[in-house]
Amino acid sequence: MRIAFLVAPEGVEQVELTEPWQAASDAGHEPVLVSTESGKIQAFNHLDKADTFSVDEVVGEASAGSFGGLVLPGGVANPDFLRMDEKAVAFVKDFFEQGRPVAAICHAPWTLVEADVVRGRVLTSWPSLATDIRNAGGTWVDEQVKICDHGPNQLVTSRKPDDLKAFCDAFLHVFAGEAG
Repeated sequence: MRIAFLVAPEGVEQVELTEPWQAASDAGHEPVLVSTESGKIQAFNHLDKADTFSVDEVVGEASAGSFGGLVLPGGVANPDFLRMDEKAVAFVKDFFEQGRPVAAICHAPWTLVEADVVRGRVLTSWPSLATDIRNAGGTWVDEQVKICDHGPNQLVTSRKPDDLKAFCDAFLHVFAGEAG
């Protein structure tokens, strides 16, 4: 399965990109780095610059229909940038409209809030997003990982980098069900 990893040109939390990417690759999937600009993205370790990664596809030219699922890594700046980009928001929303699975960790649900896809859904995130999720019609829970199927697709969410193992296991399980 081709899996889109959507990130902004700057601000993604590196471990929230690299660990799920490696898990997807190890499971035989094809991870694809999608961003709002071509070239390279700058990852961060909290507030410090980390590595750069080459963009495979640009969100305005990519189609949700060419992917089996979507992973949204966090980092504070990353989803804040993405939610201000109309094409990125439309790309995310399209996965929900097509019933394709989506996985989001940490601050990434901000992009889901902007795409208006959390209404009626149960999800977790970094705790500071709880009010935003509730205000968007979702139910926020403080759990390591939450799989929600109360909507057109399955949504996997986790709170923070400490939850990465559970997050990767959950999204790989959900995505495998879609591929089967």
